[in-house]
Amino acid sequence: MKNESGFCLEVAGISVVVSSCDPSLKLEAQGAVKDFLTGEGKPDARASAAWSDLSQVKLGPKLFDSGALWQLYRRDGWYLYCFTSPIFGPFPYKVASFNLNFTLGEVYLHRQYFESQRAFYPLEYPLDELWMVNLLCQGRGAEVHGCGVVDAQGEGHLFVGQSGAGKSAMARLWQPHKGVSILSDDRIILRKADQKLWMYGTPWHGEAGFSSAARAPVSRIYFLQHGQKNELLPQRAAQAVGRLFACGFPPFYSPGALDFTLGFFEEVVKAVPCFELRFLPDQSALEFIHSALRVEVGLSPLPPPSPVL
Repeated sequence: MKNESGFCLEVAGISVVVSSCDPSLKLEAQGAVKDFLTGEGKPDARASAAWSDLSQVKLGPKLFDSGALWQLYRRDGWYLYCFTSPIFGPFPYKVASFNLNFTLGEVYLHRQYFESQRAFYPLEYPLDELWMVNLLCQGRGAEVHGCGVVDAQGEGHLFVGQSGAGKSAMARLWQPHKGVSILSDDRIILRKADQKLWMYGTPWHGEAGFSSAARAPVSRIYFLQHGQKNELLPQRAAQAVGRLFACGFPPFYSPGALDFTLGFFEEVVKAVPCFELRFLPDQSALEFIHSALRVEVGLSPLPPPSPVL
């Protein structure tokens, strides 16, 4: 990218490039996103970043209101994400426009609100996640509220649940054990490839702070519930699809995206067993999962791997 500032970000095998030709607008990835940087190669989508005066921006009809930082508009065949915050003032601090398939975008920062001397991450959350979700729903996969764990035997466990269900607690329970890797404690992307269902870590971690750019095949899906004891309840396909959708991130303003996401989740529950896991927030939950898996394949229960001391 000659005479440009920018970077290439890859999440779940989907890469996007962001660049700026303005020497006064220096771009850099920040936080957990740095672990997802990659060489430019041939990206799936591109966006440019620039300064602008957004005090008079024309947005068009509103399609969706997040109730928080952003609203979505449609103008002249483009989607426009408008970001506002009382911290800055009455005008948008950022507007991002994308073509209909989200392969081309422009990100504008309201110059009056920022000091141009520092470097910026123009995809600052939640824009990076919004962009990725829209690329996923075009036949690539879906994102869910989930904690992804790979055990020492290479088995991929996906623990799904809304905020407060115990995803971060589950991640902390697994962390001390040898050979275990945690892809995320809050956001997992699911994709199908090589006739397998894969889960990918994302930079959008939860309170436990786990994020990884790795992936692993999914062996089982657990819908988390706090319980009085450890229990594992098989889920019917329709139940599992509904619970995945309730914990998913489909663009609700797009009927096509909703249809794809529902169809994709139907494929997911056919590919791997799904259970409701009612659990106690201690190591007995892992012992229970480990023993249940061994019984499932006809082996005698054994204790889980020893934790690192």
